[in-house]
Amino acid sequence: MDIATIIGIVVAFGLVLFAIGDAVTGFIDINSIAIVIGGTLGVLLVAYPMANAIGVIKIVLKTILNKASDGPGVVEELVELSQVVRKEGILALESKVGEIEHTFMAKGLQMAIDGQEPSEIEDILYMEMDKLGERHQHGAEMMTALGTFAPSMGMIGTLVGLVLMLSNMEDPSSIGPSMAVALLTTFYGALMANIIFLPMAAKLKTRSKEELLVHEIILTGIQSLVAGENPRVMEQKLHGYLPPSSRKSSFD
Repeated sequence: MDIATIIGIVVAFGLVLFAIGDAVTGFIDINSIAIVIGGTLGVLLVAYPMANAIGVIKIVLKTILNKASDGPGVVEELVELSQVVRKEGILALESKVGEIEHTFMAKGLQMAIDGQEPSEIEDILYMEMDKLGERHQHGAEMMTALGTFAPSMGMIGTLVGLVLMLSNMEDPSSIGPSMAVALLTTFYGALMANIIFLPMAAKLKTRSKEELLVHEIILTGIQSLVAGENPRVMEQKLHGYLPPSSRKSSFD
């Protein structure tokens, strides 16, 4: 679980509520909520196919529940596998593939065990990385789109409220509710865009880069395994993907 995302949302909303203070009930308006949330979801359905729109729920859950990529751990695991290959040969990994949690690594190792050509393994894994990057980019784009739609619907709600207010100026009792709709829709749209959607889009882009980096480490490691490189040489090569503070040798 990504604790930072949860903490960030709680802190951001908490500070807004702190600033509102005891007047919180005045910031709740069902009509405004319906316009912003319902309108944003409606525009999302216009912009994307139904399956993609429903997939937004998975994207949000992935942002919150996604486990951070462990580059150093992957390097350590690949070096251990390299030592096995060095002593017993590539076929010795067949009993270990089922124990590997990372599906991309398991797939690459299985192809190596099956005797596929190194160039073919590289092509297949690179293609999978490209498609993974495209899926991640699509998810980030959808969250960015929601971050655009929400304030826009808020602005539409503001215009609706102003029209209602101006059309009933002779009735002072209608001015307050109409003004609430006018102002609160913009408020809700800004909150949703700047605390939820746009920050999540940025987090998804960061996570995508981290995950693709780990995939690249795995690909380089599998290439080294197939080539029968010395485990120390492999480790030095893979450490080049990591910042110095994250490099830990298995041979110390």
